[in-house]
This record gives sequence, structure tokens and C-alpha cells, in this order.
Amino acid sequence: MDGRITWMPVKTFWLLGHGLAGLAGVVLFPSVGAAAVFVVLTGVTICAGHSVGMHRLLIHRSFSTFRPVEYLLVWLGVLVGMAGPFGMIRAHDMRDWHQRQENCPPHPSHGAGFWRDAWWQLCCEFRLNRPPQLVIEPSVADSRFCRAVERSWMAQQLVLAVPLYLLGGWAWVLWGCSLRVFVSLVGHWAVGHYAHRRGYQSWLAPDMSVQGYNLPGLGLLTFGENWHGNHHAFPYSARLGVSQGQSDPGYLLIRVLRGLGLAWDVKLPGAHPDRDARLQVVD
Repeated sequence: MDGRITWMPVKTFWLLGHGLAGLAGVVLFPSVGAAAVFVVLTGVTICAGHSVGMHRLLIHRSFSTFRPVEYLLVWLGVLVGMAGPFGMIRAHDMRDWHQRQENCPPHPSHGAGFWRDAWWQLCCEFRLNRPPQLVIEPSVADSRFCRAVERSWMAQQLVLAVPLYLLGGWAWVLWGCSLRVFVSLVGHWAVGHYAHRRGYQSWLAPDMSVQGYNLPGLGLLTFGENWHGNHHAFPYSARLGVSQGQSDPGYLLIRVLRGLGLAWDVKLPGAHPDRDARLQVVD
């Protein structure tokens, strides 16, 4: 549990560079077409890539699909600009490991204030003196695709930037790549910050020292990732908006994949009754 917060220059300049380039796109190339590219690509990469591909499929295995479909979803998740598949798994598993300990440090619990937590999460790394050994499953660790994308996850933006430049010039590149990456990174941190600090709960997870909270009204904007209290209760579930009226576009996409025969073994609350029985209902 002992460690130190370490400033990561590459992480900082990656965020700052995309932020400045995105701002340049908004100021120098105001365009309805470029704004539409930003909205569409942000929605596709966060929903299909981060929420469904990285989070629900790669990390939690809440459903199964064919390998080419999995690789496409994971690649879209890489385009969000956070990390490669190995980096995403390690960051998620390390945070969850910390949140299950009796005393979770302020970095993985989002326990610092607003601005300090933003600095820590967006520009720094929590390095333990004696970290636990977290093992990535062989089907991912030995995948040539995942290993290649992990080595080149930053450069994967070029795969998207080149056709954007050919179709719409620098306006589409700055809006569709840089602005999208900056907004996605800051938005991901903001949802994680508030979803571990305030909101409402339907269940308490007794095996977690840090509880998750639901953030109503953000389902469409976060593609279901705002229902973090539900996720702490049912981490294996492909459906995050488990109650009536809780919009979950990510789960809707999984249902579409299942309807097309591209997804199966979709897990829902109740799939692990022994674990669910330990949940405590919040009045």
C-alpha cells in the first residue's frame, strides 16, 4: 500500500498536446462538418471502444464474441487515447485491487480534492514500493494483435488521422483526433472522480472499502458508465443501467451484437448468485 505519486512527463504532454491542438482546431477551423466528425467519433470510440470493448469485454468478460469483433472493439478503445489493452487492464485491476483493501490510498480511491485528483489521475502515476503481481490472461497476453497495439497505442491515432486529413483536411484531424482525445481523457477522469465520491446507491458492496455511486442524468453522455454504483455491485454484468429508466447505450450495443449473432454468454445481474447474496440493500 506504500508508494509515491510520480509525475509522468509523457502522459502530461500527451494530454496537453492534444488539448492545445484541439483548441487550435476550434479557433482556427470552426466547422459544422468537423464538429460532426468530433461527435460521431467520440461516441463510437467511447461507447463501442472504451465502454463495451475495453471495459465490459476485455476487462470483465461480461460477454463473448468472435476474435475479429473483439479486436475491432479493443482497437476502437485504444483510439480513446488512454492506453493500450495491457495498460488498461493493469490500471483497472490495480485500482480495483486497492479499493478492496481495508485502507485504500487517496490516489486509487479518488480521495483527493478536485484539482489535486485531476493532476494525479491525468498527469501522474501511483507507484507502489511493493506492488502486487497482477497476471493478464494468456489469451490476451499472448495475442499478437494486443501486443502490437500495446507497443504502438499512441501511434494508432495516425491510422485515423490520415483518412481524416484526406477527407477534411486539418480541421477534421484536429477536431476528430486531438479534441476528441482531450475531451475523452478529461471526461473519463471526471466521471471516475464523482462516481467514487457522491451520488446515490442501491446496493453496498461489502468486499469494497471504496464504494461506487450512480450519477443520474448522464447515461446517454457516458454510454452507461455513470452507473458506477451498479457496477461495483455487479462487476461481471454487461448491463450497467440495471434499474428501470437507467439508460445504458453500451448495453444496447451488446444487445444489437447478440441479435446479429456476434455476441453470446451475455452476463446480467444474478449470474453469480453467491456473490450477489453478499450485497447490502440501501434504503
